[in-house]
Amino acid sequence: MAGFRSLARQVRDARCDLALRRYSLRKCLERFAPYGHRATWDHLCARHSIEPEDRAPDPARLVAALEELEQARAVWLAYEEGFADRRKREKHDGLRRPASIDDWHRRTWGGNGVARCDRPAAHPSAPLDEVLRRLIGALETEPGAACPVCRGTHIVWRQDLANEPWFGPVCAGCGIVVPQPVLTSEAVAAAKRAGRNKLASVA
Repeated sequence: MAGFRSLARQVRDARCDLALRRYSLRKCLERFAPYGHRATWDHLCARHSIEPEDRAPDPARLVAALEELEQARAVWLAYEEGFADRRKREKHDGLRRPASIDDWHRRTWGGNGVARCDRPAAHPSAPLDEVLRRLIGALETEPGAACPVCRGTHIVWRQDLANEPWFGPVCAGCGIVVPQPVLTSEAVAAAKRAGRNKLASVA
């Protein structure tokens, strides 16, 4: 199975036909897709003016989309390296029990669904690397009451997410499933109340 870097080389290879280069970019998303596969593809297509179903898109646009993905992946790999070093130090110091951030991190290892968007068409519009920097910054500071990506405070608890963890707080502003460790307990409770109110209004 080809790795991310091998697939990236195929995307850039002008000797390959455009259909293969597009396919290779889609395969890159099986290795790294911050919003989830479909939402990340929708984001890249929107930002780089690629028709999602175009089998022979402009190669310059394909490469630009790949470069955005690579920049975000570099941000995430640096975070994962720091995270692994921290856990080694903690284990060395006798801290074996993982914190809530560690539970979240295990589900996103490799960068898939780091800032998962439950609806593929609802995702942040900022560049992927900027979104990941905001998210990582929130993970490394005290919990807050707002979405770490768009700073919106309209966060609603959903019980019907399409992917693991299957439930959680979703930002109504940018569409990400907000990692619970970045929210205060009061913010989580408010999101749950908003979710119950939304269900009641539908019923």
